[in-house]
Amino acid sequence: MTVVRHVSVEGVRLRFAAAHMATLGDELEPLHGHNYEARARVEGELTGDHWVIDFSVLKRLVRETCDRLDHTFLLQRDSPQLEIEQSAALWTIRFRDRTYVFPTSDVVALPIANTTAELIAEWIWHEVATALRAEGHASITQLAIEVEEMPGQAGGYGAAL
Repeated sequence: MTVVRHVSVEGVRLRFAAAHMATLGDELEPLHGHNYEARARVEGELTGDHWVIDFSVLKRLVRETCDRLDHTFLLQRDSPQLEIEQSAALWTIRFRDRTYVFPTSDVVALPIANTTAELIAEWIWHEVATALRAEGHASITQLAIEVEEMPGQAGGYGAAL
């Protein structure tokens, strides 16, 4: 018999409001925003104290990552469809006949090709996984992140640590 122990967190300020404009084929969505919600699940062995991980630790790591995205424009920095320029003060994004200019302080330039829920979840996964490793949570074997754009619509990413 295989035993899987897990801990999951959601709600509890695991949210961020952000604007984006994803590409769909060779089209660009209009600039719009979502009130995103994040969920995290970890699997692993019990520690000496009989925890996979303390709920508060997992919530803190996800919340800190969400806070970095809150009230920003999420830029898909690696998009092959967008022409993107950065100066000290501004990001300029061009797509065909449209040009957007954002103050640098309002932009989180994510190293992803598109700002889909799936790729945002993958970026959050990497941030949380890095923090888990840095804090020495060696008993965790799997991490999954889900990002909900609106009720009933979510994308996710999960992998071994």
